[in-house]
Amino acid sequence: MKKFKKINAPYLGFILLALFTIACKTEKKQEKQAEPVQKESNVIEVVTRSMDFQTVDTLKSGWNTFAYKNLSGEAHFFIMDKLPSDSIVESDITDHLLPPFEEGMKYLIEEKADSAMAAFGSIPAWFNDVKRYGGTGLISPGETAVSTIKLVPGKYMMECYVKALNGEWHTSHGMWKFITVVDEATNVSPVEADHKISVSSTEGYTFEGQPKSGKNRFKVNFIDQVPHEHFSGHDVNLMKYDATANIDSLVYWMNWMNPTGLRTPTPKGFTFLGGMNNCETGETGYFEVDLDAGNYILISETPKADEKGMLKTFVVNNN
Repeated sequence: MKKFKKINAPYLGFILLALFTIACKTEKKQEKQAEPVQKESNVIEVVTRSMDFQTVDTLKSGWNTFAYKNLSGEAHFFIMDKLPSDSIVESDITDHLLPPFEEGMKYLIEEKADSAMAAFGSIPAWFNDVKRYGGTGLISPGETAVSTIKLVPGKYMMECYVKALNGEWHTSHGMWKFITVVDEATNVSPVEADHKISVSSTEGYTFEGQPKSGKNRFKVNFIDQVPHEHFSGHDVNLMKYDATANIDSLVYWMNWMNPTGLRTPTPKGFTFLGGMNNCETGETGYFEVDLDAGNYILISETPKADEKGMLKTFVVNNN
């Protein structure tokens, strides 16, 4: 057996000190890369780096403000679906809820509408009782969306159902997460809004105010909420667009039932900046965004949003 050279005590102490220093640096680095936490009483950080939601598992009820950072290479959003039962578990989602959506989307891409509707007919009955309590609108890579929503106690599914390049749902790639909202209220109140948007199935968007450069806060009132042709309701998404953008292509893309709808890549010339996802009738949500000079559009992730009055454009000038 090979003999090791004896190490003198001072040299050994130097090695131990070096190892301890490296360990401390590694621990600090790991802490820095850890999943986000609720850093302030009124801000919950949510981060997406690929197909994930890195955020807390438990929230208080009442008003909560989310800062959603999209550090991935695709557009995303999140919506808070309140489940009808706390007993719903992971297998209910992965084995029973997602497969009918996956199969139906496959048939839509193949332009087999009847087969798609039959597949969607296998969606579990409990899904009809899901309530939606808002979230962010669509956000482009590198952007951060800030939204404030009011949550009631219960079990929620945070999800993103944008589609990947191959047409598969982001949820099918693991982009969903259970979150529990406990029966303990926050002490948060929404910041006063600069602009108000009312949305309904009959009147579309009613938008008051003229956004200016800098920070703008929007209040979104859901006058009603109904299922549209894509089995979902209406929401508000804010985007900036340039001279290369085609609004007709955006309207088409915002309907997930179209083969390339809500699917990577996003329409050329648009930068998604957030907004307010679906809320129930009578509910209210808030979102804020820093705007610079340029052309902007508000649009719902709804089939034929332009024909339903759920599309508004506006211009922001330098102050």
